[in-house]
Amino acid sequence: MLDIKTVREREQDVRDGLKKRGSQYKLDEVIELDRKRRSLLTEVEALKRQRNTVSMEIGKLKKSGANTSDQEKAMREVGDRIGALDEEVRKVDGEMEQRLLLIPNMPHSSVPPGADASGNQVVRTWGTPRKFEFKPCDHIQLGERLGILDMARATRMTGAGFPLFLGPGARLERALIQFMLDLHTREHGYTEMSPPFLCNEAAMTGTGQLPRLAEDMYCCTKDGLYLIPTAEVPVTNYYREETIARPMPVYLTAYTPCFRREAGAAGKDTRGLLRVHQFDKVEMVKFVEPDKSYDELEKLVANAEDVLQKLGIAYRVLLLCAGDMSSAAAKCYDLEIWAAGRNDWLEVSSCSNFEAYQSRRAGIRYKRADGKTELVHTLNGSGVALARLMVAILENNQEADGSITLPKAIVPYMGGIERIEAQI
Repeated sequence: MLDIKTVREREQDVRDGLKKRGSQYKLDEVIELDRKRRSLLTEVEALKRQRNTVSMEIGKLKKSGANTSDQEKAMREVGDRIGALDEEVRKVDGEMEQRLLLIPNMPHSSVPPGADASGNQVVRTWGTPRKFEFKPCDHIQLGERLGILDMARATRMTGAGFPLFLGPGARLERALIQFMLDLHTREHGYTEMSPPFLCNEAAMTGTGQLPRLAEDMYCCTKDGLYLIPTAEVPVTNYYREETIARPMPVYLTAYTPCFRREAGAAGKDTRGLLRVHQFDKVEMVKFVEPDKSYDELEKLVANAEDVLQKLGIAYRVLLLCAGDMSSAAAKCYDLEIWAAGRNDWLEVSSCSNFEAYQSRRAGIRYKRADGKTELVHTLNGSGVALARLMVAILENNQEADGSITLPKAIVPYMGGIERIEAQI
């Protein structure tokens, strides 16, 4: 979140940032609340000074035997007024905090303007999409024919948008998770974490999912816990309301299932694994010094790219425009992989620098070399999401007989299995 001091002192910059995003956020309402709050505080402080001065005078008058009933009555009225004003300040504070939580982050100067995905810029590409001598099938046809994907039974037991993998399909998903965790911990310097899969409201608010994305969350209403939409939530909140004592930067990675209602996804392609409500993901999270966060963002993107390169999947890197970024991000890259059966690019990772937007909400600081504490910058990226990665592996590596040749990097994790063939 942005603090009110930033809004007050850099009002035009904030307005320019909102305009660049195409945001309809009503900044004037926050500014008016801030003015009201400061006016109330000025009145409260004046009354308190008056009360202190008169109280001293009453003490002197009492010592001289004078009647102070009128002054004492006046001070009781002043006390009542102070109490009423303090209550009003608390209400204004609460309203202001809720409004500040909804202000999107300011886009970095390098972020291009644009209202939607059409304004995104392709930064680079890697690999060449495979050319087939036959018409490639999509992942649904392949998965069902091979007996490794059963969306129909999953729908019957839970509902649409929840996948079910079988046999080599389930093993492939598990193998990919292990492969990515090993890569990030052994080669990229991350520490593995196994976090809870549910978080409370404070944790969800700390990373920016609440209150803005409440309709997309799965909430256990009895105890107020939320199924996590991404490991970003528990991993980032690992340091909530703390000052990080260990040297910067801190790299953490975790596998978790992820749960999203995606209430706003009406009209989008929801077939098969393209847009599901439950999916597995390996996440990377960084806590870094502010002056190094944009260098760290480029390294984060490279870590995600390394996964795709080792799996031999053609991809492209997009720099998102201001209007297509999440509200919490100051700058974001998307990685999109090629899916032959669909003949399209699929987003498989978003890598974002949030600057101090999350750390301010969650109260995460670090100790600088001079001993002072400062809000840390947080970054996170998918490294990578499994559902669409499975789509690409199935569709890009299919053979004419319907079998799937597995990427060489994953074969050791599959116990030496090089090909998935139809299950009897």
